[in-house]
Amino acid sequence: MYLEPEYTKSRITDFEFKELVVLPREIDLNEWLASNTTTFFHHVNLQYSTISEFCTGEACQTMAVCNTQYYWHDERGKKVKCTAPQYVDFVMSSVQKLVTDEDVFPTKYGREFPSSFESLVKKICKYLFHVLAHIYSSHFKETLALELHGHLNTLYVHFILFAREFNLLDPKETAVMDDLTEVLCSSGGRGGGSGDGAGSGGMGAQNHVKER
Repeated sequence: MYLEPEYTKSRITDFEFKELVVLPREIDLNEWLASNTTTFFHHVNLQYSTISEFCTGEACQTMAVCNTQYYWHDERGKKVKCTAPQYVDFVMSSVQKLVTDEDVFPTKYGREFPSSFESLVKKICKYLFHVLAHIYSSHFKETLALELHGHLNTLYVHFILFAREFNLLDPKETAVMDDLTEVLCSSGGRGGGSGDGAGSGGMGAQNHVKER
């Protein structure tokens, strides 16, 4: 449903997001990554909250996106099978902990970013992508009923183009939503891209479940 042209054209702005994501002159790269990552976290959290009452342990027994099933990995690296709402709760709690940690996301003048900062940002972006992808694959009908698909499309385009600009997401990780990404981002993130035939790759190409 989310690939139908009448829905892919919907945005809350016609701004050229490719221009918006570029690192401004005289701005430190890590500061730019930190500012945008924190903003995306809040926006994805807010977008998910609009459909959270429909994303229940009964309705979404696994964290699934099309034919891919995600598992949470705890602090010891143990793979944990959980429902979608549990997974999202793990994501939001862990990211909240990171973005409010002064040792990771410093806000005071003179504090330096850790050497592992970029890898942590990549980890956050991976998790936020999982949440966005789940909203599209499992809760687009509810998003549509709430008339928030324009907000979702705008957030997705901005997020994906930012991640591309700074190589924050592994293409293998985002392949599950390549059909949507191609349609939404083909015109530089602006509305009006054609959705004809774009959905043939991602949703029906494989009939087995992949685990990540």
